Amino acid sequence: MTRAYEVVQAAREERPYTTQELIDGLVTDFQSFHGDRNHSDDPAMIGGIGWLDDTPVTIIATDKGATLKTRLATHFGSPEPWGYRKAERLMKQAAKFNRPIITLINTPGAYPGQEAEANGQGEAIASLLLTASLLPVPIVSVLVGEGGSGGALALALGDQVWMTDKSMYAILSPEGFASILWKDSKRAQEAAEVMQLTPDALFEATVVDRIVPDTGVDFAADLRARLVPTIAELQAQSTTERLETRYARFRRF
Repeated sequence: MTRAYEVVQAAREERPYTTQELIDGLVTDFQSFHGDRNHSDDPAMIGGIGWLDDTPVTIIATDKGATLKTRLATHFGSPEPWGYRKAERLMKQAAKFNRPIITLINTPGAYPGQEAEANGQGEAIASLLLTASLLPVPIVSVLVGEGGSGGALALALGDQVWMTDKSMYAILSPEGFASILWKDSKRAQEAAEVMQLTPDALFEATVVDRIVPDTGVDFAADLRARLVPTIAELQAQSTTERLETRYARFRRF
């Protein structure tokens, strides 16, 4: 197995913590919010507010589920349009109350089902990206597993984008890439090497700003210790500086 595909396999493995456990380890007094105020709630997208030390923050995270029932309900971590619209609603709320935003990303991509497409999956992602690009508050995005296509990018328009050492970030899966490029999904390992989807490759290309070791059950505490000073540093910037820096960051690509 190639090194790149080993990373893919590690990114797809079940984590030793659930998404909710990760959130609860990062912040205290987490209050979950539901619904997009238009269609329904999406269990694949967890969102709410909590305290990062003395700082109130908004947390938005994709969730793959922990049981067969919840995995089916979340489409194995693939949000539907109302999930992305919920995320956009919570981001706007964060801006209104001047709360920094932390996103936690672990998704193979947006759900491609017929109902999702009929209800504007692409538009929901595009609207979320536009909103995030203009938000005056700090945004830190962390890829903690799979980061697939626009479904992941929708939550990764941060002032800083981090990855764990057991995560991947790509335009689509290696199997999908191989199927399109070579008409042979069995060449997924080769595709993974070509795609440069590993944390090391993406850090070298400045797509991500930091690689964070996933220490398993201790990961939430370790991540929290890194987020506290980073959020404080971003909050010290003026809004103009923050938006100009964010714009310049993504214009590089």
